[in-house]
Amino acid sequence: MDSEPHLYDFWPYRDRPKITWPNGAKIAFWVAPNLEYYELDPPANPSRKSWPKPHPDVVGYGHRDYANRVGHWRMMEVMDKYNVRGSVSLSVALCQHIPDVVQSGVARDWEFFSHGIYNTRYSYGMDEAQERAIIEDSIKTVQDATGQRIKGWLAPALTHTVRTMDLLAQYDFRYTCDLFQDDQPQPVKVKSGKLISMPYSLEINDHYGFFVYNMSPRAYADALMRQFDRLYAEGETSGAVMCIPLHSYLIGQPHRIGPFDEALKYITSHDDVWVTTAAEIADYYYEHYYDAVAQDLKRYQGESA
Repeated sequence: MDSEPHLYDFWPYRDRPKITWPNGAKIAFWVAPNLEYYELDPPANPSRKSWPKPHPDVVGYGHRDYANRVGHWRMMEVMDKYNVRGSVSLSVALCQHIPDVVQSGVARDWEFFSHGIYNTRYSYGMDEAQERAIIEDSIKTVQDATGQRIKGWLAPALTHTVRTMDLLAQYDFRYTCDLFQDDQPQPVKVKSGKLISMPYSLEINDHYGFFVYNMSPRAYADALMRQFDRLYAEGETSGAVMCIPLHSYLIGQPHRIGPFDEALKYITSHDDVWVTTAAEIADYYYEHYYDAVAQDLKRYQGESA
């Protein structure tokens, strides 16, 4: 049985059509604050527990609630310092539960895209009607709260169904952050319409840095700068995308925010860096590179057949 997802074609990183970002930038840089809402006692999904301990888990809930009460504001001040706008991976229920957090991003012209309704409700086992309802709710809720029509998607807790990408294309989404397969955007294979994969790094996601790799704050900041240095150097050949995914209950802690400040200062001090949002990267890519890349993918697949 063929177990490949067939969401994108194999395409070697070398010898692709050259990407040059606006004003000759070598790298497109964006930051993805995950503004999330976790339920204290969410409905159970048979495929996965929402909390590792029996819930209601006051400890886990309180740790994550720190984000909206404290960490977000601390993180946002550092981003303001270096004129970095966020592209927000949003639990859209936050628009109703804690609108002050959402409006702080609106006031700064941040982009918003959907991270599902709650980060404690998963896509596993959803039928098509349920998944469509989540997508439609996301579009309407964010539109009502921010005036933006969301263009991007990161599935709640990175959970999907076999139809997720096709549905996103049907609803005219421009990009998904769910595939993690590349350092440049790439067309996603959908039944109708167009969709691209937007680079969103798990390796320098602060959740992985602190929870999975057990990095110190300075080691994490060093990883961010090393990631930047390599992609910036490769940008002489063809422009890549660097994304820093953040969770403010982690990066917004007092003992972590200083090294993050240093990393952001380092990255934004370089010339030829396009400090931007995911939506702006997607729009530029569609206008200037999508068709050329689609043709090159066909060429490569033909040559390698």
